[in-house]
Amino acid sequence: MTENQAVNNDTSAAEEYEFIGSRVFDAPRELIFEAWTKPDHLAQWWGPNGFKNTFHEFDLRPGGTWQFVMHGPNGVDYPNKSEFVEIGLERIVLRHISAPRFQLTAIFEDLGGKTRLTWRQLFETASEFNAVKKYAPEANEQNLDRLGAQLQKMRSV
Repeated sequence: MTENQAVNNDTSAAEEYEFIGSRVFDAPRELIFEAWTKPDHLAQWWGPNGFKNTFHEFDLRPGGTWQFVMHGPNGVDYPNKSEFVEIGLERIVLRHISAPRFQLTAIFEDLGGKTRLTWRQLFETASEFNAVKKYAPEANEQNLDRLGAQLQKMRSV
């Protein structure tokens, strides 16, 4: 397993219906936090390759709602609704309350100018986990690739 690979640990994670990925970005934690918390930046990188986003609500506070539509490259729209649980420089936790239901925890670890982002996506049920496990790990990696590209743009401004 490489550091940039989304994984499903066959022992504990499979029992909990969780995908875990980690990536080190050559960017300070504050910049990554900004990419996650400023809608103008977030809309540019959220989702797999080819997806675009339209944000309808982005209330960044515990209990606040994030409602948006992901527009797939195939022309299909995917409505999403999440609730923020925790917002902090060290981690962001949100509950995806539209199907499939899961909790996403993004942990930002300061590595002295670089940042390790750990992405934990915990599904509520085995059926929801099994329905997305064919595409979610690769889609999550594409999402992180897009975050890396957005960070490059943010640094060059």
